[in-house]
Amino acid sequence: MLTRPVFTPKYRRHAFFGEVRERLMQVLRETCLMRDWVVLGMEVMPDHVHLFLSVPPKWAPSDVAKILKGVSARRILQEFPKLRRGRGGGHLWTPSFYVGSAGNISAQAIQRYIESQRKYQDDDA
Repeated sequence: MLTRPVFTPKYRRHAFFGEVRERLMQVLRETCLMRDWVVLGMEVMPDHVHLFLSVPPKWAPSDVAKILKGVSARRILQEFPKLRRGRGGGHLWTPSFYVGSAGNISAQAIQRYIESQRKYQDDDA
């Protein structure tokens, strides 16, 4: 099953730059690898994360998003304690998320969309 989780940091703050961004990408990849989920696309923007995954059908899309958010929040907040301060109140992610399964849209179209997100961020900089 192809799933597309998208989630944002608490208060949509711009938290994912440089070392934090690279480590978050690594944590997400490791989490997927441990569960035999295949990362087909990933873009970590300063204020949100897009993923495109191939996940065995035994996993509910909402469980995939919850696991990714839980594991990444724990590790990132341990390694970057400055993210605990401020408006986030010790939380990395908002309680909500979007997750969809790819059925009507081709996998190539989803990958193009995720890759295009980086271009829009570069244009805004």
